[in-house]
Amino acid sequence: MTKNFFATSPFQSFWMAGFECTDQQNAFGNRVDFLTLTGHLQLLDDDYQAVQSFNMSTVREGIRWSQVERTPYHYDWSTVQVLLEAGQRHNMQQIWDLCHFGYPDDLTPLHPMFARRFAHLCRAFVEFYRSQRPNDVLIVTPINEVSFMSWLGGDVRGTSPYCVGQGWEVKRGLMRAYIEGVAALREADPGIRILTTEPLVNIVPRPGASAGEVRRAREFHNNQFQSVDMLAGRLCPELGGRPEYLDLLGFNFYYDNQWQLDPHHTLPWANEHHDPRFRPLSQLLKQAYRRYGRPVVLTETSHPGHDRPQWLRMIAHEAQRALKAGVPLLGVCLYPIIDRPDWDHLTPWHRAGLWDADLTQPAPGLTRVLHEPSAESLLQAQRLVAQALPQPAELLSVS
Repeated sequence: MTKNFFATSPFQSFWMAGFECTDQQNAFGNRVDFLTLTGHLQLLDDDYQAVQSFNMSTVREGIRWSQVERTPYHYDWSTVQVLLEAGQRHNMQQIWDLCHFGYPDDLTPLHPMFARRFAHLCRAFVEFYRSQRPNDVLIVTPINEVSFMSWLGGDVRGTSPYCVGQGWEVKRGLMRAYIEGVAALREADPGIRILTTEPLVNIVPRPGASAGEVRRAREFHNNQFQSVDMLAGRLCPELGGRPEYLDLLGFNFYYDNQWQLDPHHTLPWANEHHDPRFRPLSQLLKQAYRRYGRPVVLTETSHPGHDRPQWLRMIAHEAQRALKAGVPLLGVCLYPIIDRPDWDHLTPWHRAGLWDADLTQPAPGLTRVLHEPSAESLLQAQRLVAQALPQPAELLSVS
């Protein structure tokens, strides 16, 4: 079964690069545009050549819904055209996020026309894309990280619609749009591939917790799957989800994706500070694969600061373990591949990419400084994971 998934993998490269493309309104109500703040739009050719030098020819990009649709049902694809032409020049495979945290100014997930507007966008995007590239594989993430955005915008006022205690309603609104969007995408292009990108987390009770606390932590842990369950029609079937809407299961995993529920604190992962409740990534991927039976992708992973090389080594070992355990892991995306500033306070940069910004320059986003220790770890990681990947001869033997 695993080999069948690998034989039909739609990805051009196993190792992928993700370019930050959020266009959301931040906690202060200000619109951010990371495609330009990080300099990626201005340095497209340089960025693509740089990632290709590390054997990454598949990238995650975003259309920036708020910029494409400034007037309802009217679309400006000019910037997407620039991205697409750069991809063609460099033979890059581009995976497209249609909604990466940002919505048009007049919309929120609670708006009654949100789903209709999004489905219309999906149809328009396919029409535009196929007019440019009629024959290649089109991979789309309709809405990125529904679980995270429903919490950020629905529970802690971190973005639109700036609510508290409305996370479930925001999640339903996002998933209604997601499902109607998938239906529209499939109608416009039956061969389209749908890549979900949801956080992969581990939520645990405190040491010595009561039975009730253990049950509550387990419930919160399982809630991470609500969005994908809705897409599959397992939860809230009235939204229109279907099992066939599950295609490629992407999961985003960062250093703070495992935490104790109450009192809240992040589980440390690194060596001498390791918490025994911290679950290996390979186990979490195996759990997700068993739940849905679809091929998986690590669609985002990175670590800020000096621990980046160590994190990359851990990711490689866990990817190798997952593959050896029979998990059809089709790829790992380093995200963000280029340094990025904070959403809310734009001066601190996260130092989480393979390339850093030079903060001594007037426009840090227009600079690229390779983080040499991370680069060395990436090359080691690629060699390690290659040992566990099916070889071409094995794939050819699969009927």
